[in-house]
Amino acid sequence: MIRLNNIHKSFGKVKVLNGIHLTVEKGDVVVILGPSGSGKTTLLRCINYLERPGEGEVTIGDFTVNCKHPGKQDILKLRRKTAMVFQHYNLFKHKTVLENVMEGLVTARKVPKDEARARSLEVLDKVGLSGKINDYPSQLSGGQQQRVGIARALALNPEVILFDEPTSALDPELVGEVLSVIRKIAKEGVTMIVVTHEMSFAREVSNHVVFMDGGVIVEEGKPEQIFSQPKEERTKQFLKRITPEWSYVI
Repeated sequence: MIRLNNIHKSFGKVKVLNGIHLTVEKGDVVVILGPSGSGKTTLLRCINYLERPGEGEVTIGDFTVNCKHPGKQDILKLRRKTAMVFQHYNLFKHKTVLENVMEGLVTARKVPKDEARARSLEVLDKVGLSGKINDYPSQLSGGQQQRVGIARALALNPEVILFDEPTSALDPELVGEVLSVIRKIAKEGVTMIVVTHEMSFAREVSNHVVFMDGGVIVEEGKPEQIFSQPKEERTKQFLKRITPEWSYVI
């Protein structure tokens, strides 16, 4: 279970998050929607302390961090409970696909190399890249690189995977393959929080939708309620503007 309690974040005088409260149960797939500048990515980065909240509490499982007075070990412990899939892959260019996935296990988690290799091969097979283990990122398409990023996150066996607009850097024809992998992971009961602009995907894969604007949660609920009968006028305005011109076949 993940609980965010009264999360605030400012960059200088600019207030980006203004008192966020959110609960995510184990196995939930939570999609966060909202216009650019609404605070979606900042909220995601506050969960694993890539951004330090100025106020509030972050709880993952049985561990809580007070955002006003976090210790270094508290932050490290919190990060070990999470894994993040970034917009731009963040792969090591000089390492192979297999080495990229093993790196976090060996370096951060101190997993023996033989065990890390076996785990990495398992998750690479899951994302459809077992034939690419000796390739380098430059030899892969954008979709394949993002699938390596997903495998790297899965290998860590985190309590929650955070996805920051995982398809936004991809060419349109490559989006479907990445969404297909995320859908497969969701069916396995992995807890996920996903920031995305893919409306049809969000509606299909999530069991809870959060709409943000202006650094606050405007509305949240089941996808069928948010997409079909939103209660807030701001949510209605957003959904009217963000209507997919086509649906990806996955």
